[in-house]
Parts: sequence; structure tokens; C-alpha cells
Amino acid sequence: MIDEATLAQYEIVIGLEVHLQLSTTTKAYSAEKYEYGGLPNDQVSVITLGHPGTLPVPNQQVVKYAVRLGLALGCDIRKEMHYARKNYFYADLPKGYQITQDHTPICNGGYIDITTNGVDKRVNLTRIHMEEDAGKSIHDVDPFHTLIDLNRAGVPLLEIVSEPEMRSGEEAYQYLTEVRKIVRYLGICDGNMEEGSLRCDANISVRKFGDPKFGTRTEVKNMNSMRNVQRAIDFEAKRQIEIIENGGTIHQETRSFDATDGSTFSLRSKEFAHDYRYFPEPDIAPISLKDVFIEEVKKGLPELPSQLFKKYTQEYGLSDYDATILTEERGIAEYYNDLISKFNNYKVAANWVITSVKSYLNQRAIKIDRFPLTTSNLAKLLQLIEDGKISHTTATQKIFPGVVDDNIDPETYAKENNLLQDTSEDEIIALAQAALDKYPDKVAAYKQGNKNLLGLFMGEFMKAAKGKADPKKANQILRTLLEK
Repeated sequence: MIDEATLAQYEIVIGLEVHLQLSTTTKAYSAEKYEYGGLPNDQVSVITLGHPGTLPVPNQQVVKYAVRLGLALGCDIRKEMHYARKNYFYADLPKGYQITQDHTPICNGGYIDITTNGVDKRVNLTRIHMEEDAGKSIHDVDPFHTLIDLNRAGVPLLEIVSEPEMRSGEEAYQYLTEVRKIVRYLGICDGNMEEGSLRCDANISVRKFGDPKFGTRTEVKNMNSMRNVQRAIDFEAKRQIEIIENGGTIHQETRSFDATDGSTFSLRSKEFAHDYRYFPEPDIAPISLKDVFIEEVKKGLPELPSQLFKKYTQEYGLSDYDATILTEERGIAEYYNDLISKFNNYKVAANWVITSVKSYLNQRAIKIDRFPLTTSNLAKLLQLIEDGKISHTTATQKIFPGVVDDNIDPETYAKENNLLQDTSEDEIIALAQAALDKYPDKVAAYKQGNKNLLGLFMGEFMKAAKGKADPKKANQILRTLLEK
């Protein structure tokens, strides 16, 4: 085992290759549909299988999604490009080559901003390119054979390649979290690592602090969660440091991750680009993007989570915590934005979305698009509180549960169930005085400095008022009477 002092002498260098399976209705170069969980080999065509005489046709939606992602990440969009063939043999790649992009990726540059332990960092990108997926080899069903499901073959992918600028497993975790959030906001990928629609390969090397030269890197594949990516990086860095400290040599290779014990193991020696014999795809003409096409895509971009976070904290005065929760999902942010267009107390609206609304969603394991209460009716409920017609307690414990499932008008519900606060000020004074008269010794103690007794008086008052008096007004009146 290597001690912590030795580990602290080394810097980890990490670059990530993230594959996004796009949410198109058809595949990258053919018309057959793809749906996760379908019967094996039921979503294939002669084009996907590479039969002689068949020709691939690029899916325009894939190009649109690639431009959308590139614009969102600040990339340079290439206007003239061609596809390439990447030649290698796998049993789950029936054509014997993958249609991808080599020298002319659709996007160059760009960046993703992350925050780790309160420290902001910009991770620069190398490129984003379009390609197709391979099928899936299944090793755990038949003890004697590997099974092949070609449904996934030909499904469109975007690959985001970062610069080797991350320095810890935690930074890689935050990077993936941000990627998933962005692609979900853009509506181009559902980001489910468990289903393979977002996959990550991590390139990892180590070097002594101050050494300008990168160490030999290994690539770790087959990680099905963001936390496992972090675990794999942490393990692999320690493994490499231990080899170097013991006088060994790091070999460039592809490794896999074993989630059961958190270790990596070797799969094969690392291929180089020349092993793939890239050459221009002869069956697809070069693509030319017009400025009007790029501008049209740009107009359709939603506000991204980083933009909303900045607006919520700097313009609306929300805390970083509130802004983070509200921007986790695009649907939640859109619901909040619509709510504050009808009720302009930003903090109160945020509190309700984060607590009552999200609790309802979590208890039923549903998304915000299935939340039954409209923003109009929730805004009416919040306005009732703001106007002093109902208490916050009544709103949360009685009215919200009563109106949410059937999207009932809150004021109508409150009236029908006799929940509106209609006690006059004279009545509030009388009830407050009665609460004080019940505890003359406590009143004396309060006047001698025991201010905590105010809660006792408030409790007695609310019991007598049966929840139909404004607690704020009651609190003020009780204080006034006690100061006499």
C-alpha cells in the first residue's frame, strides 16, 4: 500500500470521452426505429447490417442535435465536413466498420464549467463528433456462448471529448453531472447511464507535481454510473502510482471497471488511430451547413442551467442551494419560471416548489410533467397566504393536500371548507387578551425577560381562534398587549 504522503506527490490527469445516445425517433443512417428494451434483434435493417447494395442516408435530426449541443457549449461549428469509416472488427458491429467523423468533427473547442467543493473551474473541450453505436454483446445469459443483440447498432451518438484538464475523480463526477443536466435541458438525450444512453470512457494518467510531461495513460471503460466513474478514477490513479513507486512501467491499455470491488482490470492493449484505418466514407456526400440553419437552431435553445442559476441568485436573490435544486431538472425550472410570472415573491415560490411540490413528486415517483396542480392555482394559493386570508400552516396541511390531486381552485376550496381567516381585529384582540388572562404568572415572567413564553400565548390563541385568525397579526397584537 502507498501512504498518503506519497500519493500527495502525484497529480492525476483525466480526460473524459462521453458518448450520448440521441433521442431521435430513427437511427443515424437508416429509417428503422430504436427503443430501449425491445426484443433482441427486432430493430435492424439491411442498411444497419451493411448488406451489399445498400446506402446510408444521414439523419438530419442528428446534425441538428449536434449543432444544438455545440452552440450550448460554446463550440465552433464546422460548416463543411465529411463522414469517415473507422475500421475494426467486433462481433456486434456487423458492417466491420463504424461511420463516424475523423478530421472534420462537427464541433471544435467549447467548454463545460463545473464547481467542486466551492471552487469554480472551466474544463475545455477538444471536439464533438457524430457517429453510430455498435450492437451489444451479452455475456451473462448463456454460460457457454456470447449473445449478440444488434438493435443498438446504428443508433446515433454524439461523442464529447474533453481536454485532459480534470485532476480528481470528484471533478470528473461534477463534469458528468453537468453534461447530463445540459443534454437533458437541450432535449437531445435522456442521460440514463443505467440504460447506456450516456456512457463514459476515462483516460487516466499520473505525474509528479511540477512535471510538464504527461504520464502514460490508460482508458477505463464499462462504467454504468457517475459514481462508478469517480471510483474507477480513484482506484486507477492509486494503482498507477503504486506501480511507478515500485519501479514498474505503466502500459497504454484499455481497462474495465469491476463495480463489486471497485477495481480495474485489463481488457486489451490500447489501439492507436492508425489501427483503425480511417478514410472518408464513400457512400455519404460531404455535408455543408448554411448560416440560416445554424441560426435557426440557435433560436431554439432553452435557457441553460448555468444561465438560470445566475439569474436566480443574482436577480432573484435566491440562495445557491435553492438555485441548485430549481435548476436540477428543466421541467422544475420551467414550472418555477411560470409560477413567478403569476406570483412575484421569488423566495416564497421557490420554497413551495422545493418543499411541497417536490415532496409530492418524490412520494409518487413521478416527474413534474405529471404534477396535477397548475401554476395558476398554486399562485392563487400563495396569494391567499400573502393577503393574510389563510395561514401558511392551513395552506400546507389542509388546502394544498385538498386541491392538488384534482387541480381545484384554492380559494373555492377554502371557502367551501370554512378555512379562510375572517376574524376581525377586535376579535383577535379579545382572543389574545383571553390567552394572556389565562396565565397571569407567565405574563409576569415574560415581562421580567422570559421572551420564550410568547410561543405559549400564541399556542393558546391559535387554539381558541381555531386556525381562522392571521398568526402574524395575532403575534403583533400579543406583543403589544404584553408591552403595556
